[in-house]
Amino acid sequence: MAGPILVFDSGVGGLSVVSALRRRLPEAALGYCCDNAMLPYGTRADGWLVERIMAVCSAAVAEVEADTLVIACNTASTLALDELRARLDIPVVGTVPAIKPAAQLSRTGHLALLATSATVARPYTQRLINSYAPHCRVTRLAADALVRQAECWVRGEALDERALREALAPLAEDPEIDTVVLGCTHFPLLRDALVATAPGDYNWVDSGEAIARRTAQVARQPAPRSLPDQAMVTALDEGLTRGLSAYRFACPHLLDPTTD
Repeated sequence: MAGPILVFDSGVGGLSVVSALRRRLPEAALGYCCDNAMLPYGTRADGWLVERIMAVCSAAVAEVEADTLVIACNTASTLALDELRARLDIPVVGTVPAIKPAAQLSRTGHLALLATSATVARPYTQRLINSYAPHCRVTRLAADALVRQAECWVRGEALDERALREALAPLAEDPEIDTVVLGCTHFPLLRDALVATAPGDYNWVDSGEAIARRTAQVARQPAPRSLPDQAMVTALDEGLTRGLSAYRFACPHLLDPTTD
């Protein structure tokens, strides 16, 4: 029997991709795997992360007999996508910041990339800019604090408005910026709050719809949707359980990837 489309992230950011997938593939069963025991990924060594991502994803895919794996995490996609594709016998879809559609949408040619410090600094980000936005000026804004805000928001906790204002304040320094790339899957979860807090009127672009579109193209025969869908975590957390429930996932069970 076919399995679900499995979405993987270090935290809750992949839930923004879940929303896009449900719009694109409303009849498909979804699974969610969250490596919350090791959040945040951006502070860990690359070699360790590759081993961890391989272990968690392999265990999760086997657990639910997934039809397709969606890596809804920029860090994991950058580091482990090729190895995952080589090891697993199912389609694996990755995530990159939405530089290309942002460059096409912008009228001024001035973009802001709002992402984690790791994504902002990685060479692959510059390659994306060189390939898809060579005619644009791209201001890179590291906004690691927004990851924590998204995690809190999904758990039902109040947002820190000061943290949002501080993350977005640099946008005011360049009045020609007209488009903001949400370069972390956590950030679209905060879209309404970011729009309300931003110092101007911007186009907000993320990768969710592109990921969902690509998944629809490569998925083989995902299992039909059942309510609620399955979820796995690497550390039990009541707040996370409530948040996953709000996204129509069953009470998650603990996944043991058997790594140190």
